[in-house]
Amino acid sequence: MDTTARGVYVISATPFSDTAAIDWTSLDRLLDFYLGHGVHGITLLGMMGEANKLDDTESEAVVRHATKRIAGRVPVVVGVSGTSLTQMRALSEVAMGEGASAVMVAPITGLRTDDQIANYVRAVCDALGHVPIVYQDYPPSTNVWLGASLWARLIAAHPQIVMLKAEDNPGLDKVTAIRNAEGAGSLRRSSVTVGNGGIFLPHALHRGADGIMTGFSFPEMLVEVYTRHKAGDVDGAEDCYERYLPLVSYELQPGYGLAVRKEILRRRGAIAHGVVRAPGPRLTAADHFEIDRLLARLAMALGRPVTA
Repeated sequence: MDTTARGVYVISATPFSDTAAIDWTSLDRLLDFYLGHGVHGITLLGMMGEANKLDDTESEAVVRHATKRIAGRVPVVVGVSGTSLTQMRALSEVAMGEGASAVMVAPITGLRTDDQIANYVRAVCDALGHVPIVYQDYPPSTNVWLGASLWARLIAAHPQIVMLKAEDNPGLDKVTAIRNAEGAGSLRRSSVTVGNGGIFLPHALHRGADGIMTGFSFPEMLVEVYTRHKAGDVDGAEDCYERYLPLVSYELQPGYGLAVRKEILRRRGAIAHGVVRAPGPRLTAADHFEIDRLLARLAMALGRPVTA
């Protein structure tokens, strides 16, 4: 992967059985589901992939299994974030050895100053070597805040950083500041994708984002919005986005959003069980009722069934 990367990189869920073991059959089905809906790349072991609930052996097994299934049809990014640089390096070596295109790293919690963040990123880059890196900027989870000026400092020092996954919220002005600095020649270009479940996707594309990396349960919406927008059909992109917006916002519930997303993927036939590995939420009858309503209204808006 390099700084020209663009498009929809869906973050894959990690399917579990009803006993919370990894469901390999469902993982195959899920990857085929994503590919069938035209995504441009797939990210494994992101936060949506419950990477923090897998042990090292499971993480490596997911990478090997998934990359074999994807078989080079689209680029693969592997999340390797953690507190141990040794473990990060080991998983990165497995990922790149299996044909991944890049790894994704989020900073550890507790970094407060620009110098602390810069020193940590330097340590990561030294540990991983020349592996292409996606920097995940997600302050709601990491509590680490990255300004546009610090981003310029990081990518000037580390050419292996090729993409910013920009998930600050609000964060649209950060995208604009980065693109303006690039246009002025004071900053080398990097790929910028956004996340946050797809919220503000059309706005981010207006601001110059190259695409999105997220796990919304209808990846075909992300692909259509991106494709229409890049073709100049901005109104068509926004019309598509607005039909799905109630579901996008519902999936953004902190904590519960992943359980909602996996349940919808189950209903769409992409996975066999909507299990979130403990510790994690279980949906209530009221949650299921609301999902029923959201999917029914989406089907009316689209004029077709939405469970496939």
